[in-house]
Amino acid sequence: MHAHATVSFKGGLTDMNGAEAFIETLYSCGVEVCFANPGTSEMQLVAAVDRQHGMRAILGLFEGVVTGAADGYGRMAEKPAVTLLHLGPGLGNGLANLHNARKAGSPIINMVGDHATYHLHFDAPLTSDAAGVARPMSDWVRVSKSNRDLAQAGAEAFGVAQGGYPGKIATVIVPADHAWSEGAAAVAPPVLPSPPQAPAATIAAAAAALQGEGPKCLFLGGRALRADALVQAGRIAAATGCRLIAETFAARHQRGVGRVAVEKLPYFGEQAEAYLKEFKTIVFCGAEPPVSFFAYPGKPSWLSPPDAELVRLASLREDALAALTALADALGAPAEPALVQAATSFPAEPGKLNSANLGAVLADLLPENAIVSDEGATQGGASLLMCAGAKPHDWLQLTGGAIGQGLPLAVGAAVACPDRKVIALHGDGGAMYTCQALWTMAREQLDVTTIILNNGSYAILNIELMRVGVQNPGPKALSMLDLKNPAIDWTQISHGMGVPALRVDTAEGFRAALADALASKGPRLIEAML
Repeated sequence: MHAHATVSFKGGLTDMNGAEAFIETLYSCGVEVCFANPGTSEMQLVAAVDRQHGMRAILGLFEGVVTGAADGYGRMAEKPAVTLLHLGPGLGNGLANLHNARKAGSPIINMVGDHATYHLHFDAPLTSDAAGVARPMSDWVRVSKSNRDLAQAGAEAFGVAQGGYPGKIATVIVPADHAWSEGAAAVAPPVLPSPPQAPAATIAAAAAALQGEGPKCLFLGGRALRADALVQAGRIAAATGCRLIAETFAARHQRGVGRVAVEKLPYFGEQAEAYLKEFKTIVFCGAEPPVSFFAYPGKPSWLSPPDAELVRLASLREDALAALTALADALGAPAEPALVQAATSFPAEPGKLNSANLGAVLADLLPENAIVSDEGATQGGASLLMCAGAKPHDWLQLTGGAIGQGLPLAVGAAVACPDRKVIALHGDGGAMYTCQALWTMAREQLDVTTIILNNGSYAILNIELMRVGVQNPGPKALSMLDLKNPAIDWTQISHGMGVPALRVDTAEGFRAALADALASKGPRLIEAML
Protein backbone atom coordinates (compact mmCIF):
# COMPACT_ATOMS: atom_id res chain seq x y z
CA MET A 1 0.00 0.00 0.00
CA HIS A 2 1.33 3.41 -0.92
CA ALA A 3 0.16 6.35 1.18
CA HIS A 4 -0.80 9.55 -0.57
CA ALA A 5 0.74 12.90 0.18
CA THR A 6 -1.23 14.61 2.92
CA VAL A 7 -3.46 17.51 1.91
CA SER A 8 -3.96 19.81 4.87
CA PHE A 9 -7.25 21.52 5.63
CA LYS A 10 -7.48 25.12 6.83
CA GLY A 11 -3.71 25.37 6.92
CA GLY A 12 -2.91 22.79 9.60
CA LEU A 13 -3.17 19.08 10.27
CA THR A 14 -4.78 19.55 13.70
CA ASP A 15 -7.02 22.40 12.58
CA MET A 16 -9.71 20.09 11.20
CA ASN A 17 -13.20 19.14 12.09
CA GLY A 18 -14.03 15.46 12.51
CA ALA A 19 -15.25 15.02 8.92
CA GLU A 20 -12.09 16.52 7.45
CA ALA A 21 -9.86 14.34 9.62
CA PHE A 22 -11.89 11.29 8.63
CA ILE A 23 -11.66 11.97 4.88
CA GLU A 24 -7.99 12.91 5.07
CA THR A 25 -7.27 9.64 6.87
CA LEU A 26 -9.10 7.60 4.23
CA TYR A 27 -7.29 9.40 1.42
CA SER A 28 -3.91 8.84 3.05
CA CYS A 29 -4.81 5.13 3.16
CA GLY A 30 -5.33 5.16 -0.61
CA VAL A 31 -9.11 5.66 -0.88
CA GLU A 32 -9.59 7.77 -4.02
CA VAL A 33 -13.29 7.47 -4.90
CA CYS A 34 -16.47 8.37 -3.01
CA PHE A 35 -19.79 7.06 -4.37
CA ALA A 36 -22.39 9.25 -2.74
CA ASN A 37 -26.07 9.83 -2.06
CA PRO A 38 -25.92 12.25 0.89
CA GLY A 39 -28.50 14.16 2.93
CA THR A 40 -28.56 16.94 5.51
CA SER A 41 -26.71 14.99 8.20
CA GLU A 42 -23.79 14.41 5.83
CA MET A 43 -23.15 17.97 4.66
CA GLN A 44 -19.90 18.23 6.65
CA LEU A 45 -18.73 15.01 5.01
CA VAL A 46 -19.71 16.43 1.60
CA ALA A 47 -17.66 19.56 2.31
CA ALA A 48 -14.71 17.45 3.48
CA VAL A 49 -14.73 15.36 0.28
CA ASP A 50 -14.90 18.61 -1.68
CA ARG A 51 -11.79 19.96 0.07
CA GLN A 52 -9.83 16.74 -0.48
CA HIS A 53 -8.84 17.45 -4.08
CA GLY A 54 -7.44 13.96 -4.69
CA MET A 55 -10.75 12.20 -4.00
CA ARG A 56 -13.27 11.79 -6.80
CA ALA A 57 -16.94 12.22 -5.86
CA ILE A 58 -19.59 10.37 -7.92
CA LEU A 59 -23.31 10.85 -7.32
CA GLY A 60 -25.81 8.01 -7.54
CA LEU A 61 -29.53 8.78 -7.61
CA PHE A 62 -30.37 5.72 -5.53
CA GLU A 63 -28.38 4.13 -2.73
CA GLY A 64 -28.41 0.72 -4.44
CA VAL A 65 -26.46 2.34 -7.28
CA VAL A 66 -23.95 3.73 -4.79
CA THR A 67 -23.30 0.44 -3.00
CA GLY A 68 -23.31 -1.61 -6.20
CA ALA A 69 -20.82 0.77 -7.81
CA ALA A 70 -18.56 0.45 -4.79
CA ASP A 71 -18.73 -3.32 -5.26
CA GLY A 72 -17.74 -3.11 -8.92
CA TYR A 73 -14.92 -0.72 -8.07
CA GLY A 74 -13.65 -2.99 -5.32
CA ARG A 75 -13.67 -6.09 -7.54
CA MET A 76 -11.61 -4.38 -10.23
CA ALA A 77 -9.40 -1.95 -8.26
CA GLU A 78 -8.79 -4.46 -5.45
CA LYS A 79 -9.07 -1.66 -2.92
CA PRO A 80 -12.06 0.07 -1.34
CA ALA A 81 -14.03 3.06 -2.43
CA VAL A 82 -16.02 4.83 0.26
CA THR A 83 -19.78 5.26 0.07
CA LEU A 84 -21.62 8.23 1.57
CA LEU A 85 -25.15 7.34 2.71
CA HIS A 86 -27.92 9.23 4.52
CA LEU A 87 -28.81 7.80 7.92
CA GLY A 88 -30.28 4.36 8.53
CA PRO A 89 -33.00 4.60 5.83
CA GLY A 90 -30.48 5.57 3.15
CA LEU A 91 -28.22 2.72 4.17
CA GLY A 92 -31.27 0.44 4.11
CA ASN A 93 -31.89 1.35 0.48
CA GLY A 94 -28.38 0.17 -0.37
CA LEU A 95 -28.34 -3.09 1.57
CA ALA A 96 -29.20 -5.47 -1.29
CA ASN A 97 -26.05 -4.63 -3.20
CA LEU A 98 -23.98 -4.64 0.00
CA HIS A 99 -25.24 -8.21 0.40
CA ASN A 100 -23.91 -9.04 -3.08
CA ALA A 101 -20.63 -7.28 -2.30
CA ARG A 102 -20.18 -9.19 0.94
CA LYS A 103 -20.72 -12.50 -0.85
CA ALA A 104 -18.16 -11.38 -3.45
CA GLY A 105 -15.52 -10.56 -0.82
CA SER A 106 -15.32 -6.98 -2.07
CA PRO A 107 -13.57 -4.27 -0.04
CA ILE A 108 -15.95 -1.36 0.75
CA ILE A 109 -16.02 1.36 3.40
CA ASN A 110 -19.44 2.84 4.16
CA MET A 111 -19.70 6.19 5.91
CA VAL A 112 -23.25 6.62 7.12
CA GLY A 113 -24.36 9.90 8.63
CA ASP A 114 -26.51 10.01 11.73
CA HIS A 115 -28.23 12.64 13.81
CA ALA A 116 -26.14 14.65 16.24
CA THR A 117 -25.75 12.67 19.46
CA TYR A 118 -27.78 15.19 21.48
CA HIS A 119 -30.59 15.08 18.90
CA LEU A 120 -31.17 11.34 18.88
CA HIS A 121 -33.38 11.20 21.96
CA PHE A 122 -35.92 13.55 20.36
CA ASP A 123 -36.84 10.71 17.93
CA ALA A 124 -37.02 12.93 14.84
CA PRO A 125 -38.68 11.40 11.75
CA LEU A 126 -35.44 9.99 10.30
CA THR A 127 -34.14 8.62 13.60
CA SER A 128 -33.25 4.91 13.37
CA ASP A 129 -30.80 2.35 14.67
CA ALA A 130 -28.26 2.96 11.90
CA ALA A 131 -25.76 0.50 13.35
CA GLY A 132 -28.52 -2.11 13.58
CA VAL A 133 -29.39 -1.55 9.94
CA ALA A 134 -25.72 -1.96 8.98
CA ARG A 135 -24.87 -5.16 10.84
CA PRO A 136 -26.57 -7.81 8.65
CA MET A 137 -24.69 -6.73 5.50
CA SER A 138 -21.42 -5.56 7.06
CA ASP A 139 -18.43 -7.52 8.33
CA TRP A 140 -17.59 -4.74 10.80
CA VAL A 141 -19.58 -1.79 12.20
CA ARG A 142 -18.28 1.09 14.29
CA VAL A 143 -20.03 4.17 15.69
CA SER A 144 -17.59 7.02 16.25
CA LYS A 145 -17.21 8.13 19.86
CA SER A 146 -16.12 11.75 19.26
CA ASN A 147 -14.81 14.12 16.62
CA ARG A 148 -11.24 13.03 17.43
CA ASP A 149 -12.21 9.36 17.33
CA LEU A 150 -13.70 9.67 13.85
CA ALA A 151 -10.34 9.58 12.04
CA GLN A 152 -9.30 6.55 14.08
CA ALA A 153 -12.53 4.84 13.06
CA GLY A 154 -11.67 5.58 9.41
CA ALA A 155 -8.23 4.01 9.74
CA GLU A 156 -9.72 0.95 11.42
CA ALA A 157 -12.37 0.69 8.69
CA PHE A 158 -9.67 0.69 6.01
CA GLY A 159 -7.75 -1.97 7.92
CA VAL A 160 -10.84 -4.18 7.94
CA ALA A 161 -11.93 -3.53 4.34
CA GLN A 162 -8.50 -3.86 2.73
CA GLY A 163 -6.82 -6.07 5.29
CA GLY A 164 -9.57 -8.70 5.41
CA TYR A 165 -8.53 -10.79 2.39
CA PRO A 166 -9.93 -10.66 -0.25
CA GLY A 167 -12.06 -7.76 1.07
CA LYS A 168 -14.65 -6.94 3.69
CA ILE A 169 -17.51 -4.50 4.23
CA ALA A 170 -16.67 -1.94 6.94
CA THR A 171 -19.31 0.58 8.05
CA VAL A 172 -18.68 3.71 10.11
CA ILE A 173 -21.65 5.57 11.61
CA VAL A 174 -20.86 9.30 11.73
CA PRO A 175 -22.94 11.44 14.15
CA ALA A 176 -23.33 14.94 12.70
CA ASP A 177 -21.81 16.71 15.73
CA HIS A 178 -18.70 14.53 15.50
CA ALA A 179 -18.37 15.56 11.87
CA TRP A 180 -18.69 19.31 12.43
CA SER A 181 -16.79 19.69 15.73
CA GLU A 182 -13.30 21.23 15.42
CA GLY A 183 -10.04 20.03 16.93
CA ALA A 184 -9.59 16.69 15.16
CA ALA A 185 -6.53 15.34 13.35
CA ALA A 186 -5.90 12.71 10.71
CA VAL A 187 -4.22 9.47 11.77
CA ALA A 188 -1.68 7.27 10.01
CA PRO A 189 -2.76 4.42 7.74
CA PRO A 190 -2.81 1.02 9.45
CA VAL A 191 -0.28 -1.71 8.76
CA LEU A 192 -2.14 -4.39 6.81
CA PRO A 193 -1.72 -8.09 7.56
CA SER A 194 -0.66 -10.65 4.98
CA PRO A 195 -3.46 -12.88 3.69
CA PRO A 196 -4.04 -16.01 5.79
CA GLN A 197 -2.27 -19.07 4.37
CA ALA A 198 -3.50 -22.63 4.01
CA PRO A 199 -1.63 -24.89 6.48
CA ALA A 200 1.07 -27.21 5.17
CA ALA A 201 -0.91 -30.21 6.41
CA THR A 202 -3.85 -29.12 4.28
CA ILE A 203 -1.63 -28.84 1.19
CA ALA A 204 -0.37 -32.36 1.82
CA ALA A 205 -3.90 -33.70 2.34
CA ALA A 206 -5.10 -32.11 -0.92
CA ALA A 207 -2.13 -33.52 -2.82
CA ALA A 208 -2.80 -37.01 -1.48
CA ALA A 209 -6.49 -36.76 -2.31
CA LEU A 210 -5.82 -35.69 -5.89
CA GLN A 211 -3.43 -38.61 -6.37
CA GLY A 212 -6.09 -41.10 -5.31
CA GLU A 213 -8.25 -43.33 -7.44
CA GLY A 214 -11.40 -42.34 -9.30
CA PRO A 215 -12.69 -39.15 -10.91
CA LYS A 216 -11.66 -35.96 -9.14
CA CYS A 217 -12.07 -32.24 -9.53
CA LEU A 218 -10.69 -28.97 -8.24
CA PHE A 219 -13.61 -26.66 -7.38
CA LEU A 220 -12.65 -22.99 -7.67
CA GLY A 221 -14.14 -19.70 -6.50
CA GLY A 222 -13.15 -16.26 -5.25
CA ARG A 223 -9.57 -15.25 -6.04
CA ALA A 224 -8.87 -18.75 -7.39
CA LEU A 225 -10.56 -17.60 -10.63
CA ARG A 226 -7.94 -14.92 -11.35
CA ALA A 227 -5.58 -15.61 -14.26
CA ASP A 228 -2.46 -16.23 -12.16
CA ALA A 229 -4.25 -18.65 -9.83
CA LEU A 230 -5.80 -20.44 -12.80
CA VAL A 231 -2.34 -21.11 -14.20
CA GLN A 232 -1.55 -23.00 -11.01
CA ALA A 233 -4.87 -24.85 -11.21
CA GLY A 234 -3.98 -25.81 -14.77
CA ARG A 235 -0.63 -27.16 -13.57
CA ILE A 236 -2.50 -29.28 -11.00
CA ALA A 237 -4.82 -30.56 -13.75
CA ALA A 238 -1.78 -31.47 -15.85
CA ALA A 239 -0.30 -33.45 -12.97
CA THR A 240 -3.42 -35.27 -11.79
CA GLY A 241 -5.94 -35.26 -14.64
CA CYS A 242 -8.51 -33.58 -12.39
CA ARG A 243 -11.26 -31.47 -13.89
CA LEU A 244 -11.51 -27.76 -13.04
CA ILE A 245 -14.98 -26.53 -12.08
CA ALA A 246 -15.93 -22.97 -11.09
CA GLU A 247 -18.61 -21.84 -8.69
CA THR A 248 -21.84 -20.82 -10.43
CA PHE A 249 -21.60 -17.07 -9.70
CA ALA A 250 -18.09 -15.64 -9.62
CA ALA A 251 -17.06 -12.25 -8.27
CA ARG A 252 -14.45 -11.88 -11.01
CA HIS A 253 -13.47 -14.62 -13.41
CA GLN A 254 -10.56 -13.92 -15.76
CA ARG A 255 -11.20 -16.00 -18.85
CA GLY A 256 -10.78 -16.14 -22.63
CA VAL A 257 -8.16 -17.25 -25.15
CA GLY A 258 -4.84 -18.25 -23.61
CA ARG A 259 -6.17 -18.52 -20.07
CA VAL A 260 -6.82 -21.78 -18.25
CA ALA A 261 -10.38 -22.86 -18.95
CA VAL A 262 -12.76 -24.05 -16.26
CA GLU A 263 -16.19 -25.60 -16.41
CA LYS A 264 -19.18 -23.87 -14.78
CA LEU A 265 -21.34 -25.56 -12.18
CA PRO A 266 -24.99 -25.37 -13.37
CA TYR A 267 -27.42 -23.13 -11.50
CA PHE A 268 -30.33 -25.50 -10.91
CA GLY A 269 -29.70 -27.79 -7.98
CA GLU A 270 -30.62 -31.12 -9.56
CA GLN A 271 -28.45 -30.32 -12.59
CA ALA A 272 -25.53 -29.37 -10.33
CA GLU A 273 -25.98 -32.55 -8.30
CA ALA A 274 -25.90 -34.66 -11.46
CA TYR A 275 -22.85 -32.69 -12.70
CA LEU A 276 -20.88 -33.57 -9.55
CA LYS A 277 -22.24 -37.08 -9.06
CA GLU A 278 -19.32 -38.99 -10.57
CA PHE A 279 -16.56 -37.39 -8.49
CA LYS A 280 -14.86 -39.43 -5.77
CA THR A 281 -12.66 -36.51 -4.69
CA ILE A 282 -13.40 -32.78 -4.68
CA VAL A 283 -10.81 -30.25 -3.54
CA PHE A 284 -12.15 -26.74 -2.85
CA CYS A 285 -10.20 -23.52 -3.24
CA GLY A 286 -11.76 -20.09 -2.69
CA ALA A 287 -15.20 -21.64 -2.32
CA GLU A 288 -17.20 -23.87 -0.01
CA PRO A 289 -19.01 -27.06 -1.07
CA PRO A 290 -21.94 -25.96 -3.24
CA VAL A 291 -25.54 -25.99 -2.06
CA SER A 292 -28.80 -25.43 -3.91
CA PHE A 293 -29.70 -21.77 -4.34
CA PHE A 294 -33.14 -22.43 -2.80
CA ALA A 295 -34.95 -25.31 -1.12
CA TYR A 296 -37.40 -27.26 -3.29
CA PRO A 297 -39.87 -29.96 -2.28
CA GLY A 298 -38.24 -33.35 -2.60
CA LYS A 299 -34.95 -31.99 -4.00
CA PRO A 300 -31.53 -31.92 -2.33
CA SER A 301 -29.91 -28.89 -0.71
CA TRP A 302 -26.41 -30.42 -0.46
CA LEU A 303 -25.00 -30.94 -3.95
CA SER A 304 -21.70 -32.79 -3.41
CA PRO A 305 -21.86 -36.60 -3.66
CA PRO A 306 -22.46 -38.04 -0.17
CA ASP A 307 -19.64 -40.56 -0.52
CA ALA A 308 -17.04 -38.21 -2.04
CA GLU A 309 -13.89 -37.15 -0.21
CA LEU A 310 -14.11 -33.37 0.29
CA VAL A 311 -10.94 -31.40 1.03
CA ARG A 312 -10.92 -27.65 1.73
CA LEU A 313 -7.60 -26.45 0.33
CA ALA A 314 -8.34 -22.76 0.98
CA SER A 315 -11.45 -20.90 2.02
CA LEU A 316 -12.53 -17.58 0.49
CA ARG A 317 -10.52 -15.87 3.25
CA GLU A 318 -7.24 -17.74 2.60
CA ASP A 319 -4.68 -16.90 -0.07
CA ALA A 320 -5.87 -18.83 -3.13
CA LEU A 321 -2.83 -18.19 -5.32
CA ALA A 322 -0.40 -19.29 -2.63
CA ALA A 323 -2.43 -22.42 -1.85
CA LEU A 324 -2.70 -23.50 -5.48
CA THR A 325 0.99 -22.78 -6.11
CA ALA A 326 2.01 -24.82 -3.08
CA LEU A 327 -0.27 -27.68 -4.15
CA ALA A 328 1.07 -27.68 -7.70
CA ASP A 329 4.65 -27.76 -6.39
CA ALA A 330 3.81 -30.53 -3.90
CA LEU A 331 2.49 -32.60 -6.80
CA GLY A 332 5.62 -31.96 -8.88
CA ALA A 333 3.36 -30.44 -11.53
CA PRO A 334 4.81 -29.34 -14.88
CA ALA A 335 5.51 -25.66 -15.39
CA GLU A 336 3.00 -25.36 -18.21
CA PRO A 337 -0.70 -25.68 -17.38
CA ALA A 338 -3.20 -27.97 -19.01
CA LEU A 339 -6.62 -26.86 -20.31
CA VAL A 340 -5.47 -23.63 -21.94
CA GLN A 341 -8.44 -22.07 -23.72
CA ALA A 342 -8.33 -22.04 -27.52
CA ALA A 343 -10.14 -19.49 -29.67
CA THR A 344 -13.71 -20.42 -30.54
CA SER A 345 -16.33 -18.96 -32.80
CA PHE A 346 -20.02 -19.62 -33.23
CA PRO A 347 -22.22 -18.91 -36.24
CA ALA A 348 -24.81 -16.25 -35.51
CA GLU A 349 -28.01 -17.46 -37.14
CA PRO A 350 -29.46 -14.51 -39.08
CA GLY A 351 -32.92 -13.17 -38.52
CA LYS A 352 -34.88 -12.82 -35.31
CA LEU A 353 -32.72 -12.09 -32.28
CA ASN A 354 -32.51 -14.76 -29.59
CA SER A 355 -30.12 -15.56 -26.76
CA ALA A 356 -28.01 -17.86 -28.96
CA ASN A 357 -27.29 -15.54 -31.89
CA LEU A 358 -26.89 -12.61 -29.47
CA GLY A 359 -24.25 -14.59 -27.56
CA ALA A 360 -22.48 -15.53 -30.80
CA VAL A 361 -22.27 -11.90 -31.88
CA LEU A 362 -21.08 -10.75 -28.46
CA ALA A 363 -18.35 -13.41 -28.41
CA ASP A 364 -17.21 -12.38 -31.88
CA LEU A 365 -17.03 -8.65 -31.10
CA LEU A 366 -15.93 -8.71 -27.45
CA PRO A 367 -12.87 -6.43 -27.20
CA GLU A 368 -9.65 -7.58 -25.58
CA ASN A 369 -9.57 -6.80 -21.83
CA ALA A 370 -13.28 -6.05 -21.76
CA ILE A 371 -15.13 -6.28 -18.45
CA VAL A 372 -18.56 -7.92 -18.57
CA SER A 373 -21.00 -7.21 -15.75
CA ASP A 374 -23.42 -10.09 -16.13
CA GLU A 375 -26.93 -10.07 -14.76
CA GLY A 376 -28.38 -11.62 -17.87
CA ALA A 377 -30.45 -14.17 -15.95
CA THR A 378 -32.27 -16.66 -18.21
CA GLN A 379 -31.26 -14.94 -21.45
CA GLY A 380 -27.58 -14.43 -20.60
CA GLY A 381 -26.45 -18.04 -20.27
CA ALA A 382 -25.59 -18.46 -23.94
CA SER A 383 -23.38 -15.36 -23.83
CA LEU A 384 -21.47 -16.72 -20.84
CA LEU A 385 -20.80 -20.02 -22.59
CA MET A 386 -19.97 -18.60 -26.02
CA CYS A 387 -17.58 -15.95 -24.70
CA ALA A 388 -15.37 -18.57 -23.00
CA GLY A 389 -13.17 -18.66 -26.13
CA ALA A 390 -13.35 -14.94 -26.89
CA LYS A 391 -10.48 -12.48 -26.39
CA PRO A 392 -9.19 -12.32 -22.78
CA HIS A 393 -11.68 -10.57 -20.52
CA ASP A 394 -13.07 -10.36 -16.98
CA TRP A 395 -16.57 -11.66 -16.20
CA LEU A 396 -18.37 -10.32 -13.09
CA GLN A 397 -21.47 -12.08 -11.80
CA LEU A 398 -24.38 -11.78 -9.37
CA THR A 399 -22.64 -13.25 -6.34
CA GLY A 400 -25.40 -12.81 -3.77
CA GLY A 401 -28.46 -13.33 -5.96
CA ALA A 402 -30.02 -9.94 -5.09
CA ILE A 403 -31.03 -8.59 -8.48
CA GLY A 404 -30.32 -5.04 -9.56
CA GLN A 405 -26.55 -5.37 -9.30
CA GLY A 406 -25.45 -5.41 -12.95
CA LEU A 407 -25.75 -1.74 -13.91
CA PRO A 408 -24.19 -0.32 -10.72
CA LEU A 409 -21.43 -2.93 -10.89
CA ALA A 410 -20.63 -1.70 -14.40
CA VAL A 411 -20.43 1.88 -13.10
CA GLY A 412 -17.87 0.91 -10.48
CA ALA A 413 -15.84 -1.23 -12.88
CA ALA A 414 -15.68 1.63 -15.39
CA VAL A 415 -14.50 4.05 -12.71
CA ALA A 416 -11.81 1.59 -11.59
CA CYS A 417 -10.66 0.79 -15.16
CA PRO A 418 -11.29 3.84 -17.38
CA ASP A 419 -9.16 2.45 -20.22
CA ARG A 420 -11.17 -0.78 -20.54
CA LYS A 421 -14.52 -1.28 -22.28
CA VAL A 422 -17.26 -2.34 -19.86
CA ILE A 423 -20.33 -4.26 -21.07
CA ALA A 424 -23.38 -4.58 -18.83
CA LEU A 425 -25.42 -7.60 -19.87
CA HIS A 426 -28.72 -7.27 -18.06
CA GLY A 427 -32.22 -8.72 -17.94
CA ASP A 428 -35.03 -6.21 -18.26
CA GLY A 429 -36.66 -6.99 -14.93
CA GLY A 430 -33.54 -6.77 -12.78
CA ALA A 431 -32.34 -3.62 -14.52
CA MET A 432 -35.43 -1.73 -13.36
CA TYR A 433 -34.22 -2.03 -9.76
CA THR A 434 -31.27 0.30 -10.38
CA CYS A 435 -31.94 1.97 -13.74
CA GLN A 436 -30.72 5.24 -12.19
CA ALA A 437 -27.19 3.91 -12.82
CA LEU A 438 -27.63 5.02 -16.44
CA TRP A 439 -27.77 8.64 -15.25
CA THR A 440 -24.45 8.22 -13.43
CA MET A 441 -22.93 6.66 -16.57
CA ALA A 442 -24.03 9.71 -18.55
CA ARG A 443 -22.94 12.25 -15.93
CA GLU A 444 -19.46 10.69 -15.62
CA GLN A 445 -19.22 9.74 -19.31
CA LEU A 446 -18.29 6.19 -18.38
CA ASP A 447 -17.31 3.83 -21.19
CA VAL A 448 -20.13 1.33 -20.61
CA THR A 449 -22.19 -0.41 -23.27
CA THR A 450 -25.42 -1.70 -21.70
CA ILE A 451 -27.28 -4.55 -23.38
CA ILE A 452 -30.82 -4.94 -22.04
CA LEU A 453 -32.15 -8.45 -22.72
CA ASN A 454 -35.81 -7.55 -23.04
CA ASN A 455 -38.17 -10.50 -22.96
CA GLY A 456 -40.89 -8.66 -21.06
CA SER A 457 -40.85 -11.09 -18.15
CA TYR A 458 -39.26 -12.18 -14.91
CA ALA A 459 -38.57 -15.37 -16.85
CA ILE A 460 -36.55 -17.05 -14.13
CA LEU A 461 -39.52 -16.76 -11.77
CA ASN A 462 -41.82 -18.39 -14.30
CA ILE A 463 -39.41 -21.33 -14.25
CA GLU A 464 -39.19 -21.31 -10.46
CA LEU A 465 -42.97 -21.29 -10.13
CA MET A 466 -43.03 -24.72 -11.73
CA ARG A 467 -39.96 -25.98 -9.89
CA VAL A 468 -41.44 -25.35 -6.45
CA GLY A 469 -44.47 -27.41 -7.43
CA VAL A 470 -47.12 -24.80 -8.17
CA GLN A 471 -49.63 -26.46 -10.49
CA ASN A 472 -51.80 -24.53 -12.97
CA PRO A 473 -51.01 -20.98 -11.78
CA GLY A 474 -53.86 -18.56 -12.40
CA PRO A 475 -53.83 -15.17 -14.10
CA LYS A 476 -53.20 -13.33 -10.84
CA ALA A 477 -50.02 -15.33 -10.15
CA LEU A 478 -48.80 -15.03 -13.73
CA SER A 479 -49.44 -11.29 -13.76
CA MET A 480 -46.89 -10.87 -10.93
CA LEU A 481 -44.18 -12.25 -13.23
CA ASP A 482 -45.13 -10.42 -16.43
CA LEU A 483 -43.62 -7.09 -17.54
CA LYS A 484 -45.68 -6.46 -20.70
CA ASN A 485 -48.66 -4.60 -19.26
CA PRO A 486 -47.50 -1.96 -19.93
CA ALA A 487 -44.35 -2.83 -21.86
CA ILE A 488 -41.20 -1.13 -20.58
CA ASP A 489 -39.49 1.01 -23.20
CA TRP A 490 -35.82 0.87 -22.33
CA THR A 491 -34.80 3.06 -25.24
CA GLN A 492 -36.89 5.91 -23.87
CA ILE A 493 -35.67 5.32 -20.31
CA SER A 494 -32.08 5.45 -21.52
CA HIS A 495 -32.61 8.63 -23.53
CA GLY A 496 -34.29 10.18 -20.51
CA MET A 497 -31.19 9.39 -18.41
CA GLY A 498 -28.86 10.92 -21.02
CA VAL A 499 -27.52 7.69 -22.57
CA PRO A 500 -27.89 7.22 -26.37
CA ALA A 501 -29.93 4.10 -27.08
CA LEU A 502 -31.11 1.88 -29.92
CA ARG A 503 -33.65 -0.95 -30.08
CA VAL A 504 -32.85 -4.05 -32.17
CA ASP A 505 -34.72 -7.28 -32.86
CA THR A 506 -32.50 -9.09 -35.39
CA ALA A 507 -29.02 -10.58 -35.21
CA GLU A 508 -27.89 -8.27 -38.00
CA GLY A 509 -29.23 -5.22 -36.20
CA PHE A 510 -27.59 -6.27 -32.95
CA ARG A 511 -24.22 -6.79 -34.62
CA ALA A 512 -24.32 -3.32 -36.20
CA ALA A 513 -25.44 -1.63 -32.97
CA LEU A 514 -22.84 -3.42 -30.84
CA ALA A 515 -20.01 -2.74 -33.29
CA ASP A 516 -20.92 0.96 -33.29
CA ALA A 517 -21.14 1.13 -29.49
CA LEU A 518 -17.81 -0.63 -29.01
CA ALA A 519 -16.12 1.70 -31.49
CA SER A 520 -17.29 4.74 -29.50
CA LYS A 521 -16.24 6.07 -26.11
CA GLY A 522 -18.87 6.80 -23.50
CA PRO A 523 -22.14 5.20 -22.47
CA ARG A 524 -24.49 3.47 -24.91
CA LEU A 525 -27.53 1.24 -24.49
CA ILE A 526 -28.84 -1.47 -26.80
CA GLU A 527 -32.33 -2.76 -26.14
CA ALA A 528 -32.28 -6.33 -27.46
CA MET A 529 -35.84 -7.54 -28.07
CA LEU A 530 -35.96 -11.28 -27.43
